[in-house]
Amino acid sequence: MKKHAIIPIFIPHRGCPNDCVFCNQKAITARQPDVTPSDVRDVIETYLPTLTGRGLETIEVAFFGGSFTGLPMDEQSAFLDVAAEYKRKGLIDKIHMSTRPDYIDTAILDNLRSYGADTIELGVQSFDDGVLAAAGRGHTASAVYEACSMIHSYGFELGIQLMIGLPGDSLEKCLYSARETVRMRPSIARLYPTIVLQDTALYDMAQAGLYHPLTTPEAVAITKEMYRILAGAGINIIRVGLKSTDLISGSGQDSDKTWGHTYHPAFRHLVEGEIAREDIEAQMQSLQADPHAAGFSVPVDDSRVADDLHVPGDRPAATKKRRITVSSNGVSFSNMIGNRACNRRYFESAYPDLSIRFTVDDSLPDMTFRVSEQ
Repeated sequence: MKKHAIIPIFIPHRGCPNDCVFCNQKAITARQPDVTPSDVRDVIETYLPTLTGRGLETIEVAFFGGSFTGLPMDEQSAFLDVAAEYKRKGLIDKIHMSTRPDYIDTAILDNLRSYGADTIELGVQSFDDGVLAAAGRGHTASAVYEACSMIHSYGFELGIQLMIGLPGDSLEKCLYSARETVRMRPSIARLYPTIVLQDTALYDMAQAGLYHPLTTPEAVAITKEMYRILAGAGINIIRVGLKSTDLISGSGQDSDKTWGHTYHPAFRHLVEGEIAREDIEAQMQSLQADPHAAGFSVPVDDSRVADDLHVPGDRPAATKKRRITVSSNGVSFSNMIGNRACNRRYFESAYPDLSIRFTVDDSLPDMTFRVSEQ
C-alpha cells in the first residue's frame, strides 16, 4: 500500500533565467498563466479529500517546475505561507521544493526554515564541469558541493537529481556523478535520461547532428549502474525517468513533443527489470555451475533408473528438467518478470534444461530476488 503522497504545485520556469540546452520551460510558460498563492490553496484543497483517511504516513506539498528559491523572496514567502498553514493544522506533513544549486544561500535557507520547509531537491544533473558547461547550466560543480553542505548544515532533507546522456557525457562521467552523489549523502535521488524536446537548444543541436542522444538500451545500461551505486548506499531513488504527462507526450496542436526515440513511458521498469535479470542470472549460473550446492540437487526420475542399464540400441534415459523457483515480493514481481515479460522469455530460452516458476514471497525486501530448487 502506498504510504507517501505528494501534492504537486507546478510553477513553470518561475525563478530561473537560465537557458539550459534541454529545457523548454520558457515555451511552456508563455502559454500558461502565473501561479498565485490562491492557486496553491486551490490545488491543496483539491487533493486533500482524496488523500485523507487512506492511512498515509506522509503527505507533502511539493513546489516543482521552476527554481523555487530563485523567485523573489516575497513570492517564496507567499507560497510557503499557504503550505505552512496546512502543515500547522496537521493536514500535511512536509513542504518540499526543487531548485538549482546556485540558488542556495543563508538568506534563502533562513527563510525556508522559518516556514517549516523540510526537503530541498537540487537539480544537479552532473558533477562534471565539462558536462555542466555543455548543458548551459551556468555554474560549476563547486556550487553543488557548497549547496549540499549548506542544506545539511541547516538540517533540511537533501535530494539530488541527475541526468544521463547530456552533451559531453559518458558512462564514466555518469558513474562519477553517482559516486559523488553518494558522498553528498542525500536522502532521495532521481535519475533522468536526457529527453530531447522541441523548442530547445538540444533539439537544434540534434537536428544539426551536433548531439546524438542515447538509445533506450544505452540509457538503460548506464542508468542501471548508477541505480546500483545509489541504492547500494541506501539512497531512496524516488524516480527513474520522466512521467508521461502533457509536458512530455503532449496532447493537442500546440503541445510539446519529444524528438526521436528519447522517451520511454516505462523507463524505470526497464532499468529495474534489467537489474532483476542480472541478479537472477548470477544466482542461476552459480547454482548451475555446482549442481551439488545446497538447494540445487540433481533431480532423479526413479522410473527411469533401469534405463541406465540399457544395452546398445536401446532408447537412452530421459533427462528430467530441474525445477527452479524464482521469487520476489509483490512490489518487485513485475520487475522479476520484466517489461512485457521479457525476463521470463529470456530465462526460458537461455535455460531450456530448467523448469522455471516465478512466485511471490513477501518476506523478501524490494528488489531482492531468490533462486532455489523446488
